Amino acid sequence: MAADAESAGHRAEPPWLVLANLSKSYGPVNALIDFSMTVARGEVIGIIGENGAGKSTLMKILGGVVAPDAGTLTVDGTPHSGFTVADSMGAGIAFVHQELNLFDNLDVAANVLIGREKRQGGFLNLLDRRAQRDAVAPLLRRVGANFAPNTPVSSLSIAQCQMVEIAKALSVDARLVILDEPTSSLPLAETDKLLDVIADLKRSGIAVIFITHRLHEIERAADRVVALRDGRLAGHLSRAEITHDAMVKLMIGRDLKLDEARSNRPVGDIVLSARGIRTPSRPAAPVDLDLRAGEILGLAGLVGAGRTELARVFFGIDKPLGGSLSLRGQPLRLKTTTDAVKQGIFLVPEDRKLNGVLLDLPISENISLPNLPAHARRSLVSRALENRTAETQRKNLAIKADRLATPARSLSGGNQQKVVLAKWLAMTPSVMIFDEPTRGIDIGAKAEIYRLMRGLAEQGVAILMISSDMEEVIGASDRIAVMHEGAIAGYLDRPDFSEENVLLLAVGKQMNHTAAA
Repeated sequence: MAADAESAGHRAEPPWLVLANLSKSYGPVNALIDFSMTVARGEVIGIIGENGAGKSTLMKILGGVVAPDAGTLTVDGTPHSGFTVADSMGAGIAFVHQELNLFDNLDVAANVLIGREKRQGGFLNLLDRRAQRDAVAPLLRRVGANFAPNTPVSSLSIAQCQMVEIAKALSVDARLVILDEPTSSLPLAETDKLLDVIADLKRSGIAVIFITHRLHEIERAADRVVALRDGRLAGHLSRAEITHDAMVKLMIGRDLKLDEARSNRPVGDIVLSARGIRTPSRPAAPVDLDLRAGEILGLAGLVGAGRTELARVFFGIDKPLGGSLSLRGQPLRLKTTTDAVKQGIFLVPEDRKLNGVLLDLPISENISLPNLPAHARRSLVSRALENRTAETQRKNLAIKADRLATPARSLSGGNQQKVVLAKWLAMTPSVMIFDEPTRGIDIGAKAEIYRLMRGLAEQGVAILMISSDMEEVIGASDRIAVMHEGAIAGYLDRPDFSEENVLLLAVGKQMNHTAAA
């Protein structure tokens, strides 16, 4: 492992940006402690660390949003005690945030040049739309975009919006583009396009800081890795040293194997059975599927294959256009989600902030909400009962919060996901549906979620896990079902687990039995 930034591989040019001994505290909390790193022209740096490790604070310092308490930022040999936002932009630092900052009511060109519009007409100061399009078109070609400058942003996919954000960064002559979780909502094919864009930026001499929880992407893209743990520099990895296990060890201080989530216990009887289910989005593609007690069934497929739509039918959100459901051999009719909950069928949704938790409510109320009658006395909700249930779940799931009155919005993504789990585990699940259970969650929290899923399976709960993370599907599943255009394209048992087989089925081809993992 490299001892310092300068030993992380030979560089053709000296670093133009040097961060030395940066520290930042918020009251008694040390968010960043004596951190140093360098950035050279045209290098891709993967920054890794669990939630709370200090990555966000470091990015805020680089962006001029907060000033460090100590340390210096040196640009082209000139030291600064801190940046303003204008300083950061002047140094050529541009951000592409996980939460996209685009205006849906404007076209692509207007978004790229927002605040720097091309004008004409002298004192009339009219918008020059042709000049806007002419200025933005080469930027879009550079990032490999397949849409025009006058395309409305409202019509773009998330991946295309990411390209607009990168084009915006290039429009200000960026020397460093910081990508914060850029692939967290992208399907595999779009992720590949983004990684190609990163490679092109590198070839153009533009440095990239790539922050992601998807470590296999770091392996593909990064020239070196900088790891943070508890606000401190945990270490560096040169290009030759970058492996999944080495990165995990730097982040959490120990080795972690994903397949620890697997079990060799035999599965039980069929709990939930679907026969000929036709979803509203895919009426011509009937689905047959069985969920067994004690089994984690991974549901893979490309985005748009119909996985979430199937989960919505199982949870009573959408009514099927045909087919039947049964629960433990008995006919199951779900008119509403309340019917599903009464039967012990629970859903952990893909977008936990939108559909999983009420961000402004405290932890205790989020946990008790689905089962208020059990927390009521004489038809009035008992705070004591709520807090008793919430405290039990907080301890069982290791939810990191000092008080049960803490609003859900102040929790990390992993802890918000645990609150979603807690509200269902406080009841009695028969079937748990996890839709993208670890999206945007750091590696340590992922391991906890996998252990919780496995613990539920060990208790006989039938689990359906929908995931676009190939490593997760292969590592955590007992069996894999792959969807293609709304139908089940095939099933994989463990001897046939491989990325190649999952992708073959996902695109409608036959799997290769000789390519077993």
